[in-house]
Amino acid sequence: MARESKKTAPGGIRWRLWSGIAIAGVVCVSTAIAALKIRDYVTSDPQFILSRDQKDSLVIDGVRYASRSKVQRAFAQDFTHSIFSVPLGERRRRLLAVDWVEDASVSRIWPDRLAVRIRERTPVAFVYFRAGILLIDAHGVLLEPPAREGTPVRFSFPVLSGVGEEEAESQREQRVRAMLRVQEDLGYLAKDVSEVNAADLENIRIIARADNRAVELILGDGNFGRRFQNFLSHYPEIRKQSPNVKTFDLRLDDRITAKD
Repeated sequence: MARESKKTAPGGIRWRLWSGIAIAGVVCVSTAIAALKIRDYVTSDPQFILSRDQKDSLVIDGVRYASRSKVQRAFAQDFTHSIFSVPLGERRRRLLAVDWVEDASVSRIWPDRLAVRIRERTPVAFVYFRAGILLIDAHGVLLEPPAREGTPVRFSFPVLSGVGEEEAESQREQRVRAMLRVQEDLGYLAKDVSEVNAADLENIRIIARADNRAVELILGDGNFGRRFQNFLSHYPEIRKQSPNVKTFDLRLDDRITAKD
């Protein structure tokens, strides 16, 4: 009797295996059908439609300098359609292409609204090109100066010179980082600096105010704060001796060289 039970055991296992597969298949098919019905429901039922007539159907938060109309335009084709048919990833990519937008998120709000959150770029300096004046952020991204009701927005930033019009963004970022390093080292003295020239990253120049006069200072590649402070301490006497000189070389810590 024991031998007979061993012979029939494999057949029983196979039967249970195929039964399990069949049940799993039925469950998968049922789930897929249910998912399709739900998708059809949320993409066609009127209660999920993004309507132009509803004032807060598209909620935009975080826009200060970016063009609100360009942000809204990214969703122009989504009105009169279900919010569940809106490709959120694609809409986010469109928003990232808008000037001043550094990051963005798009989410659905039940049952018929979209929420957009914008994080704008933070400018740190002006740059002068032949085409005009632009702003630049810490990552080297160029920004059009914004305007409110036709009036340009005022910013209090230094000019970053030495940035080429055809430079790659990564190259511009290096120059911005050099300027920020100078500002950090100068500390409170940075308020007297109107321009940082980072054309040569190993030989930084600045234009600063000293004794109510604009002077150009060659700072080199480090010790910016100490060199500038030392110059300010000695400048009244230097000005008496060289009243017409406006450029000074501070690259040697123990001396100040007037440049004619």
